[in-house]
Amino acid sequence: MISSSTLGSSQPLAPASSKAYESYRWARDTYTSQGRLIHIWRAVLTFLLYLWLDEKKWSYSGAITQERRSRRRRARAIWLRETLLNLGPTFIKVGQFFSTRADLFPVEYVEEMSKLQDRVPSFGYEQVAVIIQAELGKEVPKIFAYFEATPLAAASLGQVHRAKLKSGEEVVVKVQRPGLTRLFTIDLEILRGIAEFFQYRTSWGQGGRDWLGIYEECRRTLWEEVDYLNEGRNADTFRRNFRDLSQVAVPRVYWRYTARRVLTLEYLPGIKISNYEALSEVGLDRKELARLGAHAYLRQLLKDGFFHADPHPGNIAVQPNGTLIFYDFGMMGRIRPDIREKLMVTLTGIASKNGDLVVQSLIDLGALVPTADMTPVRRSVQYMLDHFMDKPFTSETVSVAAISEDLYELAYDQPFRFPATFTFVMRAMTTLEGLGKGLDPDFDFMEVARPFADELITFNASDGETLLAQVGRQAAEFTNTSLSLPRRIETTLTRIEQGELRLRVRASDSERLLRKLSSIGMGGIYALLFSAFITSATHLFVAGHATLTIIALCLAVIAAGALIRVVLRLERSERLM
Repeated sequence: MISSSTLGSSQPLAPASSKAYESYRWARDTYTSQGRLIHIWRAVLTFLLYLWLDEKKWSYSGAITQERRSRRRRARAIWLRETLLNLGPTFIKVGQFFSTRADLFPVEYVEEMSKLQDRVPSFGYEQVAVIIQAELGKEVPKIFAYFEATPLAAASLGQVHRAKLKSGEEVVVKVQRPGLTRLFTIDLEILRGIAEFFQYRTSWGQGGRDWLGIYEECRRTLWEEVDYLNEGRNADTFRRNFRDLSQVAVPRVYWRYTARRVLTLEYLPGIKISNYEALSEVGLDRKELARLGAHAYLRQLLKDGFFHADPHPGNIAVQPNGTLIFYDFGMMGRIRPDIREKLMVTLTGIASKNGDLVVQSLIDLGALVPTADMTPVRRSVQYMLDHFMDKPFTSETVSVAAISEDLYELAYDQPFRFPATFTFVMRAMTTLEGLGKGLDPDFDFMEVARPFADELITFNASDGETLLAQVGRQAAEFTNTSLSLPRRIETTLTRIEQGELRLRVRASDSERLLRKLSSIGMGGIYALLFSAFITSATHLFVAGHATLTIIALCLAVIAAGALIRVVLRLERSERLM
């Protein structure tokens, strides 16, 4: 039978939305790719206008201070977050993806994007039934003994219903939103155009930022998340990794009732891990739960190399016997063995406070793009090492959140490219640290992490290689580098003789002249636009088109204002020269 009752769940319901599902443009069957293009580009151009205003001194009342700039960035980040929510599932996921790229955005944007929560209403049971029948080949009553029409939870990509199989097992069925594939196809095509615009038409495409590469990474991540077969495989892998630890439970996948748009999982209810009062009421040791949560995640990261990339409180629950339950395996991270070895070099540099070694290891990891002058980067890294390593690693003085925030500040406007995996790890550790302190005010994440860090340092040591042997190996490598120095100098001189070495020299006079020529060119364009709009307005007025005449006059005023700004800029430039 089909039940419409709502039962409790450890997974949170989506926040209520004031809109009906069909009232969203992207949820309608009649929307067009042209309409979607206009809707998205309007949001992009509005955001670019805000950024342009933020760079103008006259847009601030009074003196510009760092605090005012930060407040302005926070306001823009909040606007962007709300705009992405209104644009629908694709852009909610894009915003969550961008929250992992601290090298692209200031810390205010990273923090606001990480707050993106799915506020999309659920879709009707009729659509659920159609999708299940299309994917599994049978009607709902022929598969399930009962199926709740009201979802337990709704998110941007799908919603979850409680059900019972004919064989008697209690399950939850995750059903993908209707039309999501078509929506993703249209949106990703538009996003490619936006990426090309940023890459080739703006200054953001310079400085080593590969927007097309970022788009490809985002596209791949989005398509993986909408494939529930992939999520099922992730759940199976995660479950196997914890098969020897009875304190961690993972829902079993029912593959017979799983397809690309439908995922059927074992029903494992529990108490939400952030519901501290309920945990205390059933007599659970909150201090032990804090340690177990940190232990489970560090095991994923440092032993398995396969970790849950989104361990927020809604994805972790606790059974009455103290067993942790993990949910939602659409977003997972992997750390390859070769990356662990390179991380070991980074840790060696951090432990010895060797900024040069840390910088070189970050280049090897692909987290840092080498530039002509690495001095500012080395100086920043050395400051970080001196700032944190001279302090005791306790929760009162140095926290994971504080380290993450400083790293994000360091990454922005520097040649850093923190991989998404790195940011996933830092954010997950920050979340777990917050949960741990909520469970136990005396919780020290670093104390739990220290044994695992020691394990990581010796993890790749072959045949019981000790830390001393590894230090010796590093010393041998340093010796080899020193001995190769004459050859490297000779190679550099040869490249200079052959004209293969490029030197970047800044000439102030030349730059001012180029800026002047550019301004003159822009002034000519604005003058032509002004003339064209005035002429058009005259013809439209004679033809009796009053509305179009007003529009043409407004455009003429804008062009005239831009021309005046260019003339004033040229006058200031002449005075400076």
